[in-house]
Amino acid sequence: MTDGRNQTILREYILLGLSQHHNVEIVLFLLCLGIYSMNLMGNSLLIGLNWLDPRLHSPMYFFLSNLAFMDLVGTSSFVPLMLVNFLQTQKTISFPGCALQMYLTLALGTTECLLLAVMAYDRYVAICQPLRYPEIMSGQRCTWMAGLSWGVAFANSLLQSILVWRLPFCGHNVINHFFCEILAVVKLACGDISLNALSLKLATTFLSLTPLLLISLSYVFILAAIFRVPSAAGRRKAFSTCSAHLAVVVIFYGTISFMYFRPKAKDPDSDKLIALFYGLATPSLNPVIYSLRNAEVKAAAGALLRGELLARKMPLFQGCTASLWARRG
Repeated sequence: MTDGRNQTILREYILLGLSQHHNVEIVLFLLCLGIYSMNLMGNSLLIGLNWLDPRLHSPMYFFLSNLAFMDLVGTSSFVPLMLVNFLQTQKTISFPGCALQMYLTLALGTTECLLLAVMAYDRYVAICQPLRYPEIMSGQRCTWMAGLSWGVAFANSLLQSILVWRLPFCGHNVINHFFCEILAVVKLACGDISLNALSLKLATTFLSLTPLLLISLSYVFILAAIFRVPSAAGRRKAFSTCSAHLAVVVIFYGTISFMYFRPKAKDPDSDKLIALFYGLATPSLNPVIYSLRNAEVKAAAGALLRGELLARKMPLFQGCTASLWARRG
């Protein structure tokens, strides 16, 4: 079907995936299902612990909950359909579904870059300016910084999506990927994509490399402050408060660097598998890292297993329910 400008209106896209290697797709289905399940459980647990345990009601865990929620939504935007497609011979996605998937994956990936920079600033203030920490990292300011991270990322994704969907596609609808990733969609265009390339390059520089620069600068000051601590025990304690975040940053940006700065692979299927690892496995590692490297999270998880956290919340919940019924009466 064509419109008045003689451009084909696409109603669905075909996701190529690894259609020529169906046995590999079965293995990927089982592997991705396991990783996605771990992602759902791990990030949901972090969000639940943050809500249940008053000891985790601090700026660091507020940002960690934002990161966990972002990982949940980000993976859920493409993994369920991808798992279904692994078992299908014909892998299709509707145009609205593809547009939404591309928009969310780009927005949430950018949000993670900005949230990691905000979390680095939080650790900088906690270690380098501990006396002013409650004043600088107030609840209102933390909410403002988190909201700005989400807002800027989603606004950028909207701009990039508008620039993509204004391109002519001339009926090309086979996406050589597991999901609607923006670079894979742009490759289908039959018109001039120079504006898209420039816009994506500027956005990547500003929203990915600038946060990395700020994170690096924060850790220069953090390490300088830690080395000035006189006792070895004090240095270990100071470094332990930011080691989990540093590990997440290294994995996140290390994977991105490997994806974009390594020599171009001769087999395009390997590029798709690396992108799949980046999109699914990396978010699943975040709760594992924070659980293993953070004593407060481990203590909260232990209290949850013993039933202590739920026992604390139940009286409050019962009191709210009784008050509500009393008002109705």
